[in-house]
Amino acid sequence: MAFPATANSAAVTGNPFGVLRRIFASIGRGIMVVAESNSRLREVQALQAKSDDDLARLGIKRDEIVHRVFSDLYYL
Repeated sequence: MAFPATANSAAVTGNPFGVLRRIFASIGRGIMVVAESNSRLREVQALQAKSDDDLARLGIKRDEIVHRVFSDLYYL
């Protein structure tokens, strides 16, 4: 079975755009791994999983979760 010449042209011809795309995709995957392992992200996810009643008992509105968790890192 023959494959078309364009099936994987970036790898075959060394197309710089294909190479750059793979590099940036790898960097993006690395950033996601770091972000997902961040304890603050886990805290945000835990708060988002709570019911509105639970959040009200904590004195947090749902749209304030991210600001509350990251408030010591930035000022708005």
